[in-house]
Amino acid sequence: MKDKGLIIRGWAPQVLILGHDTVGGFVTHCGWNSTLEGVSAGVPMVTWPVFAEQFYNEKLVTEILRIGVSVGALKWNTFTVSSGVMREQIGKAVRRVMVGKDAEEMRNRAKEFKEVTKKAVEEGGSSHTNLNDLIHKLSSYRAFWDAEVEFGIDK
Repeated sequence: MKDKGLIIRGWAPQVLILGHDTVGGFVTHCGWNSTLEGVSAGVPMVTWPVFAEQFYNEKLVTEILRIGVSVGALKWNTFTVSSGVMREQIGKAVRRVMVGKDAEEMRNRAKEFKEVTKKAVEEGGSSHTNLNDLIHKLSSYRAFWDAEVEFGIDK
């Protein structure tokens, strides 16, 4: 990594880092937040799930969105990093995300998803609209609850 990159140990400002123009890829365990952050940043991913829904999120990234490459973790492991993944597999996945025609196609698709996610959270976008709808719906329940409390209506 000397003169080519940076390794941060411990907590890191992931969203800030992923949004930097020089980031070429993201090695992720495929937790839902990390997956969303990678997609929103428009960064191709090397996927390394460990347990729970991470294996489903990996499928989303690698097979549906096609913006990532798996290191080949196949088994849940609740106490340590997935067993059975060799350094050669990690190196191969990183090279596939960073070098060649497939890597370029992944980068282009990832950038397209970045634009889609940006539009979704803008005013009038699907996420913005759906969140506002949820807030209004919950607010209507609050008004109903306040009326029940005020008038002593027993459920």
